[in-house]
Amino acid sequence: MWKKSKVTDQTAAGQAVDDSEGVQPDDKGIKKKSKVPGVIITQFIEELPEGMTTPDFTRKPIALTIQEGKFGFFKAIVVGTPTPTVTWSRANGEIHFHPDICQQKYDEVSHEHTIEFPKVSPEDADTYKCFATNEYGRALCTVALNVIAVGFSKTKEFQKQSEEDITDLRKKLKKRNPDGTREQKPMEPEEKIWEILLSADKKDYERICVEHGITDFRRMLKKLNAMKKEREEEIAEFVSHIGNLKPIEVDDKDCATIELEMDLKDPSSKVFLYKNGVMVPFTIEDSEEMKHSLKQVGKKFIFKIGKLSSEDAGLYSVDVGGVNVFSTEFKVPNVDFAVKIQEVTAEERGDALFQCVLTAPLNELKWLGKSTPLTNGEKFEITVSEDKLIHKLIVRDCMPLDAGIYAAVAGIKSCNAWLIVEDPGVHFHAGLSDCKAIVGEAAELECKVSREDCEGIWYKDGDEIKSSEGITISKEGTFHRLKIHKVTEEFAGKYKFEADGRKTESLIIVEDPPRFSTEDLEAFKIPSTVKKGQKATFKLPYVGREPIKIQWYLEGEELSEEANIKFDHSEGCTCLFLTKLQRKDSGEVKLKLKNEFGTVEAFSQLVVMDKPTPPMGPLEIVEASSSALEFKWRPPKDSGGCKIGNYILERNQVGRNTWKKVGPIGPEAKYRDTDVDHGRRYCYRIRVETEMGTSELMETEDIQAGTKAYPGPPSAPKVISAFKDCINLSWSPPSDTGGTNILGYKLEKRKKGSNLWGAVNTPDDMIKGKGVGVKDVVEGMEYEFRVSAINNSGAGEFSTPSEFVFARDPKKPPGKVIDFKVTDSTYTTLSLSWTKPKDIEGVEDEAKGYFVEIRPAENTEWDRCNANAITLNFYTVKGLKSMAMYWVRVIATNDGGQGEPQELDNYILAMPPPVRPRFTDAKMKSFVIVRAGNSARFNINFEASPWPEVIWLKDGVPVSKKVTISNSEGTSQLLIPSAERRDTGIYTIIVKNIVGQESFSTEIRVTDEPKPPGPVETDENVPGTVTVSWTASPDEKRDDRLHYMVTKRDSTKTAWHTIGDHIFNNRFTVCNIMPGREYQFRVYAKNDMGASKPSESQKWLIPTKKEKFTMNMPETKACNLQCPPKFIVPLKMHTAPQGYECYMSCAIKGDPTPHVTWLRNSISLNTNTNYFISNTCGVCSLLILRVGPKDFGEYKVVAESSLGRAECSTKLTVRE
Repeated sequence: MWKKSKVTDQTAAGQAVDDSEGVQPDDKGIKKKSKVPGVIITQFIEELPEGMTTPDFTRKPIALTIQEGKFGFFKAIVVGTPTPTVTWSRANGEIHFHPDICQQKYDEVSHEHTIEFPKVSPEDADTYKCFATNEYGRALCTVALNVIAVGFSKTKEFQKQSEEDITDLRKKLKKRNPDGTREQKPMEPEEKIWEILLSADKKDYERICVEHGITDFRRMLKKLNAMKKEREEEIAEFVSHIGNLKPIEVDDKDCATIELEMDLKDPSSKVFLYKNGVMVPFTIEDSEEMKHSLKQVGKKFIFKIGKLSSEDAGLYSVDVGGVNVFSTEFKVPNVDFAVKIQEVTAEERGDALFQCVLTAPLNELKWLGKSTPLTNGEKFEITVSEDKLIHKLIVRDCMPLDAGIYAAVAGIKSCNAWLIVEDPGVHFHAGLSDCKAIVGEAAELECKVSREDCEGIWYKDGDEIKSSEGITISKEGTFHRLKIHKVTEEFAGKYKFEADGRKTESLIIVEDPPRFSTEDLEAFKIPSTVKKGQKATFKLPYVGREPIKIQWYLEGEELSEEANIKFDHSEGCTCLFLTKLQRKDSGEVKLKLKNEFGTVEAFSQLVVMDKPTPPMGPLEIVEASSSALEFKWRPPKDSGGCKIGNYILERNQVGRNTWKKVGPIGPEAKYRDTDVDHGRRYCYRIRVETEMGTSELMETEDIQAGTKAYPGPPSAPKVISAFKDCINLSWSPPSDTGGTNILGYKLEKRKKGSNLWGAVNTPDDMIKGKGVGVKDVVEGMEYEFRVSAINNSGAGEFSTPSEFVFARDPKKPPGKVIDFKVTDSTYTTLSLSWTKPKDIEGVEDEAKGYFVEIRPAENTEWDRCNANAITLNFYTVKGLKSMAMYWVRVIATNDGGQGEPQELDNYILAMPPPVRPRFTDAKMKSFVIVRAGNSARFNINFEASPWPEVIWLKDGVPVSKKVTISNSEGTSQLLIPSAERRDTGIYTIIVKNIVGQESFSTEIRVTDEPKPPGPVETDENVPGTVTVSWTASPDEKRDDRLHYMVTKRDSTKTAWHTIGDHIFNNRFTVCNIMPGREYQFRVYAKNDMGASKPSESQKWLIPTKKEKFTMNMPETKACNLQCPPKFIVPLKMHTAPQGYECYMSCAIKGDPTPHVTWLRNSISLNTNTNYFISNTCGVCSLLILRVGPKDFGEYKVVAESSLGRAECSTKLTVRE
């Protein structure tokens, strides 16, 4: 089988870099592209010093697929100045460097960095990363290791021995007595080692193996994983959750504790403690008599070991229900205190030093402050001497809260001492607080000082005050108080307390809000009850500083003076007068007073009594028999504010004109009338009577005494059994009996295909029971039956018909179906087919239908897919869970019952047939340009089965959280909501499943219209030419595809003409410049989005000098102007992107005119039509219209004449 590497989050531990490399995982820098595909380079600084380079790979590791047990390796070659450091990591977990597992090597001759796997195992399958790092940058590449696992690659003897070793060890660890306790004997060393490893962290495995001499690290891991899996299954039987496992710890009270949290499935499960395999007795709570105790707080279990000694060292294990759930080793170092810590006194805001000396070296002590572990930090500084004997604790910036007992713990030894923090003077523990006091009430100010012997002085508005009439100044311990017994306006002001040069201040603010006395408020709350048309008065005195706003409310609505509403506001009292009151005026009365200091409210109730409203329907009929009528109604909506005294009834027999007074019947809204005649109909009038009078009447609908009620239909008859001469039936009685007892039943039958029902029993011969055997049947005929119930009123409705049944002897169930198989499957459906079972006379009868049942692998019960039997021999199961495991079976059935189920030989996975991932788009873009600020969206369609894992990478690492990945069936979408330039990169999609994987990469370039170049300057270096130069566009550093275009216009033309494009430097030489013409140049910056606005040069003019023609014939002298060839302007270095043009030029002088030859890699180009070569007035140029990889190399210009030879060369670098 295959064990493939799993590509996971590339920002996980696999990218971690050691601090020694000078790089942290979250370092940010400039991303660069390597010449080697798949390598990511990060440059840490903007500009590299001269001669320095970032790391890069000249040979990167190659993905490897190898068989288990073989020798595997990855090799890489890196370059960079200074020499990079190479490290390896993996995406999932850490690399365990061990001679038997993995080794890292370097060959100084071949400069190859190698990571080797002596014997590859399935656990080694992963994505590995290689980092090359120096102080200027880092290069990263990833590589996958896939392992083909072989089930029987080891010899049978070694396999057998390994299995026996694990089996024997498990037996030793699992020896248990029937009561859940272990066999009482000390643990063997091997058992002890495995118990320690089962509870240890992975980071401690190597240390434990070294301590106990384990050399076969890989074999140990394999054994341990198998034992862990079995141990977890055993623990799961008794514990639903376990966590927060704390190894044994020693405190300053000469005790050690073991803590863990467990959620026991059965709270009554027994918990045991063992030391080195021997049970340790313990008490449930702390006890001085017992050395060991257990304290349980909720789900937390705390084992305590008291009175520690060196004999307490060993392996402690906690068992639940006979299963070990946690083990921790207690080591007791042979160390004691030669000098213990002493009591320290420190001033507030000062430092305190505790120091102790040990009898033997110890790397670190456990320091405790007030029983809380202390750690190194700003508050506490913990140091140790070089010989590990002297340990110090410094408490910085001591405050009173820091005072207490501090302890040092070394092994099982401890010592403690007090820290006393002294206050250098008097200060306030609690100062004065501002106080709001109400006129007439008491007020108090209080402060607390640090010493009891402190005396102080009170001041008000700067004047000293002492106890006097109305003011009491007191002192109680460290508390100083000033109490005003009855506040008046004069007591408002600023108060100060001063002691020993320190002071505290506060304000007393006197307020006089409106308020009521308790007696007046209680009297106001008593409801006021009046009759309709009468008046009501509400009055309430108050106190408070004027002006006071007075508002009265009735049922939440503010009242204003009207004809029937009057107010009377006198000093200290307010009244409300209400006249001509109606029932609707009842409700809550509220008085609200408000002034500058606050608001107060008082509430009362107004009840206006009136006649009640009529009773309310609908009428509820309790009984309507031939001898009595009983009915109920609802009370009136409004009783008029009074208690209901009586209901007055009148009765009318329908058809007559007279009403009979029944009389008052009391306050209960129900009545039973026994003076009725069977079949007659009656109507009633009902009124309500209270102390305020009688309401209007409510007239009821007609009620009939003694109506006929037939029973409802019974249940459909059920066939109990069928024979050729008798069919046995049963049914359930009707739920509605019609109000009387069921006297019997009437049964009818009907042949299949007929419309006529025939009676089974005569009307005089009712069926008394709830079942019967029908013997009037013909063998081989098919029948259905129905039944009706009979009561005093007669026969009710018939039931629904029964199922059709044959009058014949019972049949035999069918056998198992034949050739049961799966014909198709998807993630949610499963198609099945089978052949009907054989018909064996007298043993297995013919199948009439089939039931399909499935069972998820994790369940024990079968679920039936079709409620009714199907007659076809194929079926599709729907609604399956994707990739779930199911067992499937088919059961044949007939009238004789169900046969034996036929199951598939193996479980079925809910998935389509396996398909290797492949992309279905006919054309996929490998290069996409996105404008900065716009969203970038990239869709990929694929097909794969089973459902694949889809991973998106950017430059070889997972995409950032900003990027949204949307995956659905057969498609994946990458969305960058608001693209920025830094989102530019190579995006790779990896689609993989158990069959294989497929990947595709596209370059997404985020850019914008470039900013224009800077100022344009012109200069004449060679006659007849102009050199145009400009300042680079600000976008040049951010866009490696940015280039320039130069246009020209002269005074004889109005149009602009392009004279140079795809220029990657900041200079351009223009030829054929004519004297006497004005020239102007424009420079554009261009990239993938388009061109910028132009930058224009000043006008350029070479004036024509017109002088008077004078011809003087000088004496003829011989003049030699000849000179050998010489380069005035040499060639420059060029770097051009692939697919763009490249323009090279130089200037040469010489007489006679030299012959110019262009060469690439020493091969002449003069006759090569792929290059455009020109020579104008000594300016030699070469144009490559479309640069390709073949154009890379050294270019040389050779000028030759009879007087000599000159050469000039340059290099052309081609960028991808």
